[in-house]
Amino acid sequence: MRNAPYDRLNWGSALRTAACAFVFLLACAAQCIAVQPGQLLIYSIDVEGGQATLLVGPSGGSLLVDTGWPDNDGRDAKRIQAAMKDAGIARIDHVLVTHFHTDHVGGVPELVKRVQVGEFLDHGVNREDSDITRHDYAAYVQAIGTTPRRTVHPGDTIAMDGLSIVVLTADGEHIAAVPGVKPTPNPACVSEPKWELDETENPRSVGVLVRFGAFRFLDLGDLTKAKEIPLVCPENLIGHVDLYLVNHHGFQLSNARAFVDAIHPRVAIMNNGAHKAGSPEAWETVHESPGLEDIYMLHTAEDSDAAHNSADALIANLKGGADGAGIKVVARANGSFSVTNARTGATKEYAAK
Repeated sequence: MRNAPYDRLNWGSALRTAACAFVFLLACAAQCIAVQPGQLLIYSIDVEGGQATLLVGPSGGSLLVDTGWPDNDGRDAKRIQAAMKDAGIARIDHVLVTHFHTDHVGGVPELVKRVQVGEFLDHGVNREDSDITRHDYAAYVQAIGTTPRRTVHPGDTIAMDGLSIVVLTADGEHIAAVPGVKPTPNPACVSEPKWELDETENPRSVGVLVRFGAFRFLDLGDLTKAKEIPLVCPENLIGHVDLYLVNHHGFQLSNARAFVDAIHPRVAIMNNGAHKAGSPEAWETVHESPGLEDIYMLHTAEDSDAAHNSADALIANLKGGADGAGIKVVARANGSFSVTNARTGATKEYAAK
């Protein structure tokens, strides 16, 4: 029953039926594409405070960013499969592992048992001196076997028809300039503290900027403040974004104010757990950023207070043990997009600007 929110809503069922009929008439491919031409689907999948974000492009190409946790009877792989079913895809072209922490890479062994993957992308070798991370990295390498694997660097791109996906950060380095973005001075840099760099895998996160026409989506994994700031200080290299996957699940170690204000998100999604991240400080920073319209959360942050949680309508899984519901975004090339809360089935539209 944990996958029921996606199945119950039947997102795109009519589109899948039409696509399948077309495929059968042409006697070609073995899968149906639910996404309409001119749409990008983004699923923020509930993996209980980890990350699994599925993107399906207008031509049916797919990118999964991270895979959630291990164990739990394959719970996170099953939830990824539920999102794939809703999108009408049967395989994943690219799996990007942002870094080698359990809640991001741990789901790979179970995923590859269930889903065909075209290639894995990551920042290279594990850099963290901890037993658990060494174990998770070794399990990842063993699980992917002979599946193609590519180390990405800032400035590299991920090929998906109809989309521009550029790597902004990887292995502690960042891009010098983003093609098509004119850097602008960031006055907030003057008052931003100097943040200490931690020695974990977090600041090594692979981060990407996804562009679909006028629509822009930013996912930087668990990048921390010391590595966020060079992207926007002394100049903002990223520009503004429409959708921001809140760094590091909303931990206060990430989401520096000079960074969040510079990227100027319209909508944010915080992939927190009920008792993981969703810190009041990070929530407030994002909530108060200029131009922010809404923060969606995968869970009520139960260790926070009501003033630092979004309204119930914007939370996929409410307090009390509920889980499994995700957030679905349908983006269009003109910059407009919609956000659907799988728990309620309610969809909110955001007009192009």
